[in-house]
Amino acid sequence: SSKALHQKQYCPRGEMENRLKEQQLDLFSDRTSNHYFDDNQLRLWFHSLAYVLLNLLRDALHHTPLAKAHVGTIRTKLLKVGTLIRVSVRRIHLAMHSSFAYRDLFALVHQRLSQTAVPSG
Repeated sequence: SSKALHQKQYCPRGEMENRLKEQQLDLFSDRTSNHYFDDNQLRLWFHSLAYVLLNLLRDALHHTPLAKAHVGTIRTKLLKVGTLIRVSVRRIHLAMHSSFAYRDLFALVHQRLSQTAVPSG
């Protein structure tokens, strides 16, 4: 049927387009204005790594209001935050403002990511 064809072929293509749009608009991966190929390639690698890390962050946001949020929304609400960072020998201390609206959500995501197993290899 036409609905099945739409669900099977058109919707995945639309999702692919959304992921490309996220990478270009939210992570600025279309900024490859350097005259040297190697520099542009390195910049694209950095943007791709950022996208992978933000998807990991999105996975940690399951069952939250930001579970289906776009990369730009996650970046704006959880990462672009004024924070005082203190680094010592044993730990990194983040001091966020008390009025930070997503403080509890940030703590939840931190807890979930801290429990994630890191592959060894």
